[in-house]
Amino acid sequence: AGVRMLAEPATDAQFQEMVLQSDVPTLVVFWASWCGPCRMLKPMLDEMESDYSGKIKVVQVNTDENQQAATDYGIRSIPTTMLFKGGERVDMAIGAVPKSTLEGMVLKQL
Repeated sequence: AGVRMLAEPATDAQFQEMVLQSDVPTLVVFWASWCGPCRMLKPMLDEMESDYSGKIKVVQVNTDENQQAATDYGIRSIPTTMLFKGGERVDMAIGAVPKSTLEGMVLKQL
């Protein structure tokens, strides 16, 4: 069985509704199935989704399948994690960063 993220997948078509119109801060991870470091982020994102349940949303965007969102936000390397609040990108981290980095991004917005 493959690794299943709790994070909801968002397509280019759903990005505005799921991310930009979200009423809670939304962590978006841009990833691809072939990306090793992306797999390292998955458990941390799952933990954060349960730790901050109801306070944040975690969304994943597969850059191979959804190039528009990746292009719109200038994604050059994956994984890239962005935090959106009120329709704006408020923070970002590139690479397989530690959970403390992601938590720091989120806590600033809560």
